[in-house]
Amino acid sequence: MFGEIEGTGFEMLDPRFAACFVGHARIERLWSGGRWLEGPAWFGPGRYLIWSDIPNNRMMRWDETDGSVSVFRQPCNNGNGNTVDNQGRLVTCEHLTRRVTRTEFDGAITIVADRFEGRRFNSPNDVVVASDGAVWFTDPPYGIMHDYEGDYGEQEIGGCHVYRVNAATGAVARVADDFVKPNGLAFSPDEKLLYVADTGGTHLDGGPRHIRKFRAGDQGRVSGGDVFAECASGFFDGFRIDTKGRVWTSAGDGVHCFDPDGTLIGKIRIPETVANVTFGGVRRNRLFICATTSLYGVYLTANGSKLG
Repeated sequence: MFGEIEGTGFEMLDPRFAACFVGHARIERLWSGGRWLEGPAWFGPGRYLIWSDIPNNRMMRWDETDGSVSVFRQPCNNGNGNTVDNQGRLVTCEHLTRRVTRTEFDGAITIVADRFEGRRFNSPNDVVVASDGAVWFTDPPYGIMHDYEGDYGEQEIGGCHVYRVNAATGAVARVADDFVKPNGLAFSPDEKLLYVADTGGTHLDGGPRHIRKFRAGDQGRVSGGDVFAECASGFFDGFRIDTKGRVWTSAGDGVHCFDPDGTLIGKIRIPETVANVTFGGVRRNRLFICATTSLYGVYLTANGSKLG
C-alpha cells in the first residue's frame, strides 16, 4: 500500500521504503524559534547536536540526555554547514568570513581554508571530511548575495565550485567546476561515490535543482557527474547517506529518501521547508532534521554511514 501513512509523517512511494521505519514511529519537534536552520552535526561522546541558525548569527546545541537547548556560539560568523572530523572536532563553513574553520578541543579556532589561488571564497556552504582527513566543501555565493545570511560582497573567484583540502599539506584543490550553485555533499559508505547538490534554480530560471553523482578516485580526483535525482519540491539542499547507500535529502516538503539506484522510495513529511539533515543518536538511527524555524527528530530502522 502506497501513500502517506496516516498520523506518522511517512509517505511510502516504493515497497523498499518499508524497511526504513517502524509503523509506530513518529516525528518529534525538538525545538523551535530560529529563522533559517542549517548544518546539523552529531557529537556521539557527548550525545548532543550542534546546528546553525544563520540569520541569527548563532549556533545552537541540543542535549539528548535531557532535551535542553542552549546557545553554543554567538556570534558565529553566520556559520552554515557543519560536520565532525575523524578526531571528533567541529568543522564549520562560515559565510561572514568566507572560510572553513575547525574548532579545536580547547575551543580555539583554526582556519582550514579561506582562499583559493589568493582569492577569497564566495561563502562556503556545506562540508564533509573523508576517511583520509581531507576536507571537502562547496562554495556558492548565498552568503554574499545580501546581508541576511552574511555580508553583501563581490565574487573574487568568479565561479561556484567544489574544493578539497589536503589533510597533510593544507593545500586547496578545486575538484569540480561545472556547477551553478553547489550545495550539500556526501560520500557513499565506501567513499567510492561523491554526491553533490546543485541549487542553481534558486536564482536562475530553469536552473538546476538536482543531485549529481561522481566517482571518487585517489587524491581527490572525481569523474562522471551524471544527475542522480531531480527535485520535484523546492530544492535539494543538505543530505546524508545511510549504511545501505540510500540518500536522505532535504526538500521543500520534507525529507526525500532515494535508493542507490536513484528511485525516490519515500518521504518524511515536514510542515516547513527542510534545509539539512544528519544521523545521530547512540546507534546513528535517529534522523535530525533542520527545517526553516524548527529542529525535528525521528527514529528510523536505517543507520547513518558516519557521524557528522
